[in-house]
Amino acid sequence: MIKAGIGMSQKITNHQDAGAEAALRALEKLQGLEPKIIFLFASIAYDQNEVLLGAKGVADGAHVVGGSAAGEITSFSTIFDGVAAMAIASDQVEFTIGYSEGVSKDSFRAGAEVAQKITEAAKGSLGLFISLPDGMTGNGADIVEGAQSILGKNFPIIGGSLGDDYRFKQTWEYFNDRVLTDAIVGVGISGNFSFGFGVKHGWEPVGLPMKVTKASGTLLQEVDGKPALTIYQEYFGKEAVELVKEPLARMAYTYPIGLKVEGSDELLIRDPVVANEKGEITMAATVPEGAMIHLMIGDREKAIQAAKDAAANAMSQLEGKEPKFVIMFNCMARNKLLGVRCNEENQAVQEIIGKDVPMLGFYTYGEQGPLLGRKGTPAYFHNETMTLLVVGE
Repeated sequence: MIKAGIGMSQKITNHQDAGAEAALRALEKLQGLEPKIIFLFASIAYDQNEVLLGAKGVADGAHVVGGSAAGEITSFSTIFDGVAAMAIASDQVEFTIGYSEGVSKDSFRAGAEVAQKITEAAKGSLGLFISLPDGMTGNGADIVEGAQSILGKNFPIIGGSLGDDYRFKQTWEYFNDRVLTDAIVGVGISGNFSFGFGVKHGWEPVGLPMKVTKASGTLLQEVDGKPALTIYQEYFGKEAVELVKEPLARMAYTYPIGLKVEGSDELLIRDPVVANEKGEITMAATVPEGAMIHLMIGDREKAIQAAKDAAANAMSQLEGKEPKFVIMFNCMARNKLLGVRCNEENQAVQEIIGKDVPMLGFYTYGEQGPLLGRKGTPAYFHNETMTLLVVGE
């Protein structure tokens, strides 16, 4: 048996009550069953410690994991000033949690450390790893590779980076009664369950391919021998000084960078975050020197279709088993692209998986999962990508 329930709250005047209310509403859907874990995501309009205190206070001994978001997604509504929760009960599935700090200092080590903790606690029975890293520190690609160094190159990894309501300053991670930052929280799932992945973005390349001629880690320095920022100067017709003033991500979310990866008919998306006066761009994850890249463009209809395709792929992997819950890791750039139509892609997912299947999600600052959701293939760090986990029995 696997049973999940969803709850939400928008009690901005009392932050502890908001956490408690969201968790209680989720727990009520379990109809008296003992919860094993509560996933919790909240706007930074709330005091994060108070939200977690409220949820943990009613959790009935269950683990509580999650963090701050750039928007909260549930089966019945998408909100941007609330707290959303999913409670899960099961007599056939176990949840193991762990965390690692210092993502900014060594992202690979942090990914490896949390994977090692969870592997040891699960005593060799781990079937799936969910990753919830800080969305503003470190290198997302290195986090994934660190986890793979422990779990194995093709081990099923999925997840999303925490957000901060599109402010790009600081994000928060929840681990039971602790609020962390510059950390990664991991969840291992073991036992008798089925699962499916959906990973697809729908963005398309524009113009000619370009070569990365100088780069270091997440710092994209030169493209075709010119400062990287030239890509956006030429496309937007703006002076570099204008593009440096604000986080580049606020303007360029519809126009990320696409990176060719073997085995995928979609380019891997990399988001620009900020630019400096040298014309260098800090990216959300590594863009290797020597790589061929494209400027990408988003389209609302294609983004919604990509969500449908992701959901259909996830369902096909359940092999006829009944979906019991969905966790959606949906990039904040997709929300900005779709605007008032943002609920349409969530509804498109529900129409394929089932409107009665409990769904929790959040708008992320990066996603993790295998290319095109193919199980048995390596996970990557993504941007601007609809990423779904569907668990069934």
